[in-house]
Amino acid sequence: MEEKKEKEDLTTQNLVLDEKDMSILRLLQENAKITVREISNLVHLSPTPVHDRIKRMEDAGVIKQYVTLVDQAKVKRGLMVICYVSLKQHSKKAGTIFIKAIQELHEVIECYNISGEFDFMLKVAVENMDAYYNFHVNKLSNIDNVGQTQSVFVMGVIKQTHKLVY
Repeated sequence: MEEKKEKEDLTTQNLVLDEKDMSILRLLQENAKITVREISNLVHLSPTPVHDRIKRMEDAGVIKQYVTLVDQAKVKRGLMVICYVSLKQHSKKAGTIFIKAIQELHEVIECYNISGEFDFMLKVAVENMDAYYNFHVNKLSNIDNVGQTQSVFVMGVIKQTHKLVY
């Protein structure tokens, strides 16, 4: 019970990251499979403090998860579409219903609540135009309260990164 309380306190406090922490984050962003020993050699700390720093950043939510980046075309998701969506009604309940529905659509790989003419911006990855048509007509348009949509098709990726710490 006391350990859980400590963990909650750590995630709610403002964690101060020093240059060693930032170096560790840079290395993990480049290669999440890098070993603690490799990191320790590169940041000039012994493995135990490196492990402790990583654990502290995980517990504080600085490091949210470790992922594998996949080539979209090689897994038949080569068509990327940015889809803007506005809702007919604007209430907390209506927004919650839309968000829950979007969470269930595997074609939507990112969803942002945005300001401006539209309420949400979706990043949709599908195999081809037929698959997007099916997604748009049979899934997205069938969500209650969806009003106007606008689709923008990605013709090429100029910059795509997951790195936040430089």
